[in-house]
Amino acid sequence: MALIEVSNLKKSYGKLDVLKQITFDVNKNDVVAVIGPSGSGKSTMLRSLIHLEEIDGGSICISGEYLVRDGIYSKPQEIKRITSKMGMVFQHFNLFPHLTVKENLELAPRLVKKELNAEIERRSKELLEKIGLSDWATAYPGKLSGGQKQRVAIARALMMNPEILLFDEPTSALDPELTGEVLQVMKQLAEEHMTMIVVTHEMGFAKEVANRVIFMDNGEIIESGHPTELFTNPKFERTKAFLKRSLK
Repeated sequence: MALIEVSNLKKSYGKLDVLKQITFDVNKNDVVAVIGPSGSGKSTMLRSLIHLEEIDGGSICISGEYLVRDGIYSKPQEIKRITSKMGMVFQHFNLFPHLTVKENLELAPRLVKKELNAEIERRSKELLEKIGLSDWATAYPGKLSGGQKQRVAIARALMMNPEILLFDEPTSALDPELTGEVLQVMKQLAEEHMTMIVVTHEMGFAKEVANRVIFMDNGEIIESGHPTELFTNPKFERTKAFLKRSLK
């Protein structure tokens, strides 16, 4: 069974159709890269999965439960429970500047999940080791590089034990030399079979790490397939034109 089932997703701002009949599935352990030009609806689609955007039509089913079905949303408590199965990593980190790295990681499990302190601290220590930032546990975000902040943001999302991780352009705010350290953490998560949807401009990551690539343009999915197939033999002119520009 697919972990995520999206069908006929529609979203408009006034007369502007941002999403037009978006339909796709994501299976457990999939790493799906979503590529396409700016303004093609990629981030809106991703944000709608975790209810940061409300859609105007269509259905989103997460682990067999409907977040929204034929444009009608579940009750607020259900929405909260269903979206808690997902973690989101944003373009601009969104860390709390007044909290240390360790406090940023531990806040949500403490407030939302009401977990025991010992378990929360064990997990934050483990995750800081995993992302190579154990020595920065008591530092404030202002002291970190962009790459370090994004790695902390990934660890913070993992603290909630999500089934699925969503990444919205996780490296686009970073200098090129810092991008690699973030992509390395994401690659490691893929090797550990974390289910991920990654909106990205990093074609190398999409080619190397994703097992499926979705190309969006003008609010539509133009085509999707295995990276080897899509990058070497795209079927549609719009895909060919985009890849020609992006792979220079």
